[in-house]
Amino acid sequence: MTSDLDFATALAQGAGEILLRLREQLGDDIDGATGDAESNTYLLRELAAQRPDDAVLSEEAADDLRRLDADRVWIIDPLDGTREFTERTPEGGWRPDFAVHVALWTRAAGLTAGVVGLPARNLVHRSDAAPVTFPDTAGRPLRVAVSRTRPPRLVTELGKHLDVELVPMGSAGVKVMSVVTGETDAYIHGGGQYEWDSAAPVAVALGAGLHASRLDGSPLVYNRENPWLPDLLVCHPSKAAELVALLAQIEGNQ
Repeated sequence: MTSDLDFATALAQGAGEILLRLREQLGDDIDGATGDAESNTYLLRELAAQRPDDAVLSEEAADDLRRLDADRVWIIDPLDGTREFTERTPEGGWRPDFAVHVALWTRAAGLTAGVVGLPARNLVHRSDAAPVTFPDTAGRPLRVAVSRTRPPRLVTELGKHLDVELVPMGSAGVKVMSVVTGETDAYIHGGGQYEWDSAAPVAVALGAGLHASRLDGSPLVYNRENPWLPDLLVCHPSKAAELVALLAQIEGNQ
């Protein structure tokens, strides 16, 4: 049988092909709901066919709480960055910063496989990637991936304590992968998320040797009854203690 990670990779690639085809077919009439639905249908169909005994938690499907008793749960976001999926750049091309998230949680080991597909960039990031080499931040700002549509209050406040450069982009998966690839140095999010927003990106980040936690440094716990998981910090381990302490100071001053 195909390994879980290879299967997750195939799922992300297949969903990505569907999303790109929808863009081509519908052009500027594309809408996020169609992308969400088509990608979700494909993923659920393949999971039912290839892993029929596993449970699924999907952003785009009713939450079957029987997953709480399951030993294996796939946590998926069929289209992360719905807004970016439907938008064009100022030059007229399609925005590339949307993603497909596929992660596997097991009762024995937590997140055991994760894939973030970036279809518009023809990239798939896997949780078995080689550990990242963290770029030297000496003498330059800390580059922080932030939402391009929501005011990054926490990061703005962080800029009062550190030299910070905000790097706006869409999709939580795209932001976390920017830390994995070295495009940015950290992703700090306090505006609210669900498990499907972070499970696959966190699996990839942890596999690459990065730090991933709640903003207060506590562990990220998945497959809970309430999938709300509102905040996230991803960075190199050498920066984690400093950032957690500064974020606690900022929150304490609010």
